[in-house]
Amino acid sequence: MSTPAAARAEEPAPRDAKDAARARGLTKAYGTGETAVIALDSVDVDIARGRFTAVMGPSGSGKSTLMHCLAGLDTVSAGQVWLGDTELTGLKERELTRLRRDKIGFMFQSFNLLPTLSAAENITLPMDIAGRKPDQEWLARVIDTLGLRDRLGHRPTQLSGGQQQRVACARALASRPELIFADEPTGNLDSRAGAEVLSFLREAVDELEQTVVMVTHDPVAAAHADLVLFLGDGRIVDDMPSPTAEAVLERLKRFDGIRKT
Repeated sequence: MSTPAAARAEEPAPRDAKDAARARGLTKAYGTGETAVIALDSVDVDIARGRFTAVMGPSGSGKSTLMHCLAGLDTVSAGQVWLGDTELTGLKERELTRLRRDKIGFMFQSFNLLPTLSAAENITLPMDIAGRKPDQEWLARVIDTLGLRDRLGHRPTQLSGGQQQRVACARALASRPELIFADEPTGNLDSRAGAEVLSFLREAVDELEQTVVMVTHDPVAAAHADLVLFLGDGRIVDDMPSPTAEAVLERLKRFDGIRKT
């Protein structure tokens, strides 16, 4: 999926209405000179709209860095990133902040709920900060899809881990963003609660027509996706449409084999 820089420079960056996001020649380096660490090495990637994409790879492969760059949470050292028609790499910080607020939803394994607010207030918080009124019909649909109707008045301490993550999922969905990024969303959950959250993310794609990009190390979680992208040493080295947990696990074992040789 990566092409030589010389060849890529001659190629126009394609615009596909089916892509929610895309990157060309995406490079991220930390440090300079001989001590520089290349986290992403000339990555070309397309994130299909209305699909569930999982990103996997060994620790240090660049998967979280890729998500952060695609989401405009981190700057890039070289290359270009687009969200729909908007090139993120050309935006100023204030414009980036507005774009992230209005067009991107985030889910993290730490939930990031405010303890003094109810579930309902946590769900609408980003829109409240932006001074936007939620689409009540859409909000009701999200709440019912995630099974939160009878928990809206509860504060986070009154909710189980799975319920807190469902609230975080509803918050990510509530503004009907163009793209949802989920960073290890089941990392702090038990297997049952994790399975619930993954099912809800799947429903968000199938029933609510959302686009989800999930970073995960779990083959079972990845099996809920439509496509798995595998990263190694800062490059996309493979992909797997219609993944199964068994097939993903076998692919990950090849990384282990490479590291041991």
